[in-house]
Amino acid sequence: MRWSGFLQNTLKETPVEAETISHILMMRAGMIRKVAAGIYTYLPAFRRSLRKLEAIVREEMDRIGQEVLMPILTPAELWKESGRWDAYGKELMRVKDRKDADFALGPTHEEVVADLVRQEVKSYRQFPLCLYQIQAKFRDEIRPRFGVMRGREFLMKDAYSFHRDRRDLDRFYEVMHAAYGRIFRKVGLDVRAVLADSGMIGGKETHEFVVFSENGESGVLWCPDRGCGYAATDEVAEGHMPAVEPDEKVLPLEEVETPGCETIKDVADFLGVEMNRCAKAMIYEADGEIVPAFVRGDRQLNEAKLGRLAGASQIELATDAARIREAGLEPGYAGPVGLSGKLRVLADASLRDRTNLVVGANHEGYHLRGANWGRDMREPEFVDLTLAEAGDGCPVCNRPLNFSRGIEVGQIFKLDTMYSEALKAMFLDEQGREQPFTMGCYGIGLSRALAAVIEQHHDEHGIVWPVQVAPFEVVLTSLGVTRESVRETSDTLYQEMLDANLDVLYDDRDLSPGFKLKDADLIGIPVRVVVGERGLRESIAEVKHRSEDKVRKIRLDGVAAQVKTELKRLKAAFQV
Repeated sequence: MRWSGFLQNTLKETPVEAETISHILMMRAGMIRKVAAGIYTYLPAFRRSLRKLEAIVREEMDRIGQEVLMPILTPAELWKESGRWDAYGKELMRVKDRKDADFALGPTHEEVVADLVRQEVKSYRQFPLCLYQIQAKFRDEIRPRFGVMRGREFLMKDAYSFHRDRRDLDRFYEVMHAAYGRIFRKVGLDVRAVLADSGMIGGKETHEFVVFSENGESGVLWCPDRGCGYAATDEVAEGHMPAVEPDEKVLPLEEVETPGCETIKDVADFLGVEMNRCAKAMIYEADGEIVPAFVRGDRQLNEAKLGRLAGASQIELATDAARIREAGLEPGYAGPVGLSGKLRVLADASLRDRTNLVVGANHEGYHLRGANWGRDMREPEFVDLTLAEAGDGCPVCNRPLNFSRGIEVGQIFKLDTMYSEALKAMFLDEQGREQPFTMGCYGIGLSRALAAVIEQHHDEHGIVWPVQVAPFEVVLTSLGVTRESVRETSDTLYQEMLDANLDVLYDDRDLSPGFKLKDADLIGIPVRVVVGERGLRESIAEVKHRSEDKVRKIRLDGVAAQVKTELKRLKAAFQV
């Protein structure tokens, strides 16, 4: 491909809306262009990288599954059968056709594929079955950002497996887990599989594949003990909190005026106590029901844990003061004393054995101190509600946990029978009895994965693509194309590279040497070959790896063969 005819215009300045390294470099390198918030056009260079990633994914998926292509536009009836039409929330992009029928732009395809299999599979003899597709997905993100990492339209590989029982699903889950590991190693990603929340997909067991990055949106708590290996997203991570010394004696309950105290820290400072002596109230609506939840004053409540414990499809902070007061709680001064027995009350397990707590008095401007479970307030449901933090004890070995930010590039789920039971998707077992099939689902965000590659592979000059997913393997940079000898030699060398089946971008533009060399570094092609007038006097070209400083002088008649050898060496580093 000649650069003069290739649609790849680079930018000198950083676009104002670009925040992360991958977003900045993809914009500057001419790989994506914004259409609307969270919606991008993939330009030719990025599309070439995506096609190479798709080939790697297909190679692994074809070993264990079959490729299909399901519709993007999916009828509301299927979503209503599974119960997700309402439960999915505002992220589900809904549309109506000319007959006023409801449809969704698919964010995922569990319903559609379950409907397909309930029509096509009738016998246990047809299991296990794995179907996958590579397709655009749509999610109406509340805050699309970070370029293609958090977009409203994105490219995804989603796979679905079907089994006669949980045991076979468990076996296949490990097969897919291993396949994901190979895919990510082949593209140069250093990933870690961590326990995660299943969210709107569902299922009781799931792992995210996470790339550690300071720009990641996921928080990951992980144990530094390699023998332990515990790692989980902060949505599900458990941790042993440092203990709080108990009071020597139980104090009487006392109501105290706390004027101007709007936060737990304000209250603790005003009363002269540590924040960990307070029970902080967080009031939520879970599927429309008021649910008060209490955590230690020095810790944060974990909404994902609360949502699972409440069994709610929708959970959000309660904002209607009238409804909160109807439940017997005073906004800003809510506490567990005097609550109706009909109200479900949750408290973090770290508060179970605490005495003499400071709590809201459910009376504006007042708090209670000396509050004790059983004596002053009924026992709540003690559960794990706290967001784990770095330094908490590992739930497996009790070593202090570390915290890192991460980019989720893939996730796998054990769905069991939740969709097959909802859609009444059955098969006949050996005895001729109807059974719901067992499901798993497995996703890789392809566009997001390439952004993660850039986050892990870049320097101050630009992208440093691993050779497997680089838009081109080689860039042939001709310095001085207006000089006939340089142009003719470059043209000849370009043809030799094509004849050698090298994936080459020929920079034949009439631009300054400095501009062209900076562009080559910015777009990050693994091997650069430079032809210039000075080198022609010695009948050599200069060859350089993008990730190395060393420049090699290679005779012109041996350049194509040498580059082929170098690429073979680079690719070998990613063989698995």
